[in-house]
Amino acid sequence: MIFSTTETIPGREIESIVGVVTGNVVQAKHIGRDIMAGLKGIVGGEIRGYTEMLSEARDIAIERLVQNASDKNADAIVGIRFTTSTIMDGSSEIMVFGTAVKLKQ
Repeated sequence: MIFSTTETIPGREIESIVGVVTGNVVQAKHIGRDIMAGLKGIVGGEIRGYTEMLSEARDIAIERLVQNASDKNADAIVGIRFTTSTIMDGSSEIMVFGTAVKLKQ
């Protein structure tokens, strides 16, 4: 599956639009990460535990996006965008969405 943040796929022509596809995941904080985050809040610096958690969440959301497009027999996804939101205290959602398309052969 080809997926891109651009509106086109270089060298390929879009034949038809299949529809909007999404993928999302909600991640909750881990007590160990919270402790490290508290310490980093005092001394400053990157909170690697949260960075890793969000990277993993992004990858899961992309996998779900691609699966959603595959289920619709799409060849590619264009115009991918990411959004985040807080669901409740201690958890957040990462959502990715785009337009599933069929490409000319």
